[in-house]
Amino acid sequence: MSKKKENEAEAASSILEYLNTQNRPYSAGDIFSNLHGKFGKTIVVKACESLASSGKINEKIYGKQKVYAPKQTQYADYKESDLQQIDEEIKKYEKICTELQRSCKVLEEEYRVLKSSLTTEEAIARLSELNKICQNNQDHLKRIKSESNHISPAEKDKIIKNRKTAVQTWKKRKRIASDMMDAILENYPKTKKQFIEDVGIETDEEYNVTVPQI
Repeated sequence: MSKKKENEAEAASSILEYLNTQNRPYSAGDIFSNLHGKFGKTIVVKACESLASSGKINEKIYGKQKVYAPKQTQYADYKESDLQQIDEEIKKYEKICTELQRSCKVLEEEYRVLKSSLTTEEAIARLSELNKICQNNQDHLKRIKSESNHISPAEKDKIIKNRKTAVQTWKKRKRIASDMMDAILENYPKTKKQFIEDVGIETDEEYNVTVPQI
């Protein structure tokens, strides 16, 4: 027998003895740690799988992890049917546990929503605040409607139209003046600023005004 096979056989024997002595389930990683690195981790994994495939120990899969446990028939007068029944009960309770966890998540979400909502006292206070704002707005609206200096829609349209005409005229005249000034400055020996001072032109910029938007 090769050295590798001897190590695997020794590891299998030691692991079987360890599991039977402890009488509790372990993962291959746990067994490797508990044997204090006596055998390499790869050898421990192979030995566990070999013992399980030969029926010397039990193998259970939980998610992505495999767990190994000793055969219980060596400790008491168990029947295989008894063990199967226990396995069925385990599956039943695992299903119940999963359903409870799902229900717990739903309740946690409901609690989160309720926690972020206003309490009854806060809702009453907020409603009172909004009622006051609403009443103030209604009073303000009533005062506006009772004023006698309102203008009719026709008068309003006329004002807007006159303003639009005035702004357009302002823009037009400003553009004409700018074009005339540019034409003169082509042959003027001084700067634009000096020309404005010499002629005495008053500009919008001098009075910090701009043409309004229509």
